[in-house]
Amino acid sequence: MARIGKRCAAAAAATTFGAGRKITLAAGVSVAILAGVVAAPPAQAAEPLRLVALGDSLTQGYGLAQGEGLVPRLEAWLQENGHDVAVINAGVSGDTTAGGLARLDWTLAEPVDAMLVILGGNDLLRGIDPASSRANLDAILERLGAEGIPALLAGLPAPGNYGPEFRDAFEAMYPELAADHGAALYPNLLQPMSDKADAGLSFSDMMQDDHIHPNAAGVAVIVDALGPVVAAFLRTVATEEGP
Repeated sequence: MARIGKRCAAAAAATTFGAGRKITLAAGVSVAILAGVVAAPPAQAAEPLRLVALGDSLTQGYGLAQGEGLVPRLEAWLQENGHDVAVINAGVSGDTTAGGLARLDWTLAEPVDAMLVILGGNDLLRGIDPASSRANLDAILERLGAEGIPALLAGLPAPGNYGPEFRDAFEAMYPELAADHGAALYPNLLQPMSDKADAGLSFSDMMQDDHIHPNAAGVAVIVDALGPVVAAFLRTVATEEGP
């Protein structure tokens, strides 16, 4: 988010004004106007905030038509609710937490103002030791903290077929890591679908034929619940990076 302040500062530096007045630029940046300086064309508005979604096929939009995946639906929700944000799809189908960590340098090569981390589903499918998954997520959050990039960590539920110790260790790593790194937490990405199923809507009606990935209806349910949480996260980020 440090880049946002630089964008606004650059806009202010590029603008000159008439005498004796004061103007407020985007994001609440106030600039005193010096006497005797001739007005120049208005500065361009700051660029949209770049929220990068680092994840696997759930993020990438596996099996869905263009525009129906998690990232475009979340971006549309946020924009419709007044947020000037671009949600960048950094989801790769099949990625584990190790894969997400391995490509973090590449992901951070472009400007990143905040990051949504949605990883762990393929670790579950492969039965990877939760201690390994935890170490990878820990390293990702450590790097984001060092870069000054706010993070929202989204958790996933573990099935019981690996035993209660595995399940408990996997599900505990998300809130514990969020607390350790001061990251925001969304405990269970799929909980809204379970809630709808409990309310009488068939869970299978929200899943693709592979019974692993949400279909368009399932993604819509997820985004309806996730959107307000991400919006609150972005407001907190903006407040911390205020003028």
